[in-house]
Amino acid sequence: MWNYSFGGLVFFVIVFVVVLTRSIRIVPQARAGIVERLGRFHKTLGAGLTILVPFIDRLRPLIDLRERVVSFPPQPVITEDNLVVSIDTVIYFQVTDPKSATYEIEDYIQGIEQLTVTTLRNVVGGLDLESALTSRDSINATLRGVLDDATGKWGVRVNRVELKAIDPPPSVQESMEKQMRAERDKRAAILTAEGEKQSQILTAEGARAAEILRAEGDAKAAVLRAEGEAEAIKKVFNAVHEANPDEKVLAYQYLQQLPAIANGTASKVWVIPAELSSAAEQIVKAFKK
Repeated sequence: MWNYSFGGLVFFVIVFVVVLTRSIRIVPQARAGIVERLGRFHKTLGAGLTILVPFIDRLRPLIDLRERVVSFPPQPVITEDNLVVSIDTVIYFQVTDPKSATYEIEDYIQGIEQLTVTTLRNVVGGLDLESALTSRDSINATLRGVLDDATGKWGVRVNRVELKAIDPPPSVQESMEKQMRAERDKRAAILTAEGEKQSQILTAEGARAAEILRAEGDAKAAVLRAEGEAEAIKKVFNAVHEANPDEKVLAYQYLQQLPAIANGTASKVWVIPAELSSAAEQIVKAFKK
């Protein structure tokens, strides 16, 4: 009898523990749980401790409510100019309605991926390669708008869409690199030519300014020399006029200057002036007196 009672107590304890473990659920922060009662949706559990009805209520796998980042593998996309480019995308999304994310779609991540690929092909298919490479912001905005509208009924909000890479075919990449090198060489040649041109202009302007300054200096020097000579002649004339010399003194001074005239390096022939005879007569007359 005692063994029978002890066995029943152990069975009761085991059943109680099983029921207790199936009744108490703890949902972590930023998680949500879907409770189904007899196979139908019953309620959504938030973070904290929850008591369920054992064997009647079933808690589905918890859903992460935090923002998630998913990077999809490169997808081949044909542009408007019939070039195949490989595009990597990164999606930032967040589950806002756990019930819709559970019952409206089987796998919302796969749905977002397929919708991204389809939308990307539609958007990039209407652009040529150059526009696709330079229009990332507009492509991102278009993708985000389409994805957010489509995933709203799934209880998912798409926050951001980023194109991580747009890779053209290898042949196109090589052509683009050659074109970029040619453009860089062209800009370098233009800058070098402009530098040489500017240098020649500055050199010519400097030489012109130097010639002008030199000519102005020579002109001023000539004016100053002429003014000095004129002033000297004026002073000599005034001195002679004030001394009032007679003809004999002038004749004597004239004869004294004849050797200086004869000693000129440019003088090949010495011509005796006609005034020499009259000057000599004046000197003879002076000595006779």
